[in-house]
Amino acid sequence: MNRSTFRARYGASPLHLLLTLACFALALYAGIRLLEGDTVGVAIWFVGAALLHDLVLLPAYSLTDRAVQRLFRGRTAESGPGPRPSVNHLRVPLFIAGVLFLVWWPLILQQGGHYTAYTALSADGFLARWLLITAALFIASAIVLVVRTRLRPDLRRAAGG
Repeated sequence: MNRSTFRARYGASPLHLLLTLACFALALYAGIRLLEGDTVGVAIWFVGAALLHDLVLLPAYSLTDRAVQRLFRGRTAESGPGPRPSVNHLRVPLFIAGVLFLVWWPLILQQGGHYTAYTALSADGFLARWLLITAALFIASAIVLVVRTRLRPDLRRAAGG
């Protein structure tokens, strides 16, 4: 079977299939290793996390996203009823800051009592660093938005003229 036939039947390259299978193998290995210890505890945590996400977090960030989309509806140069790309300049830094918070929340909220005992490193300063990183993400996103909005009229004039 040649590449074009494979791509036509599978829908992507053989490398994609190989990488997908490798990811499944890695996930299977991690799942087996994870379940070796406290299987019931891991299952409860997994089901609880799925329920928390689907019943609480997904509606919360969907409603927040819709509210922000409505807020920017009349204030951006983008027209039409569809989504506003400028909202991504809030989504991306907020998402990254949220993931960082999820990973480091015990230290950010100064709840990591065992951290110093295990690592011999100080747990001080995580809140300040997280706030600085979050501010830097929003500032960088604002700069990108300003550059994009300043260049957009020039691109339209160049295409039309």
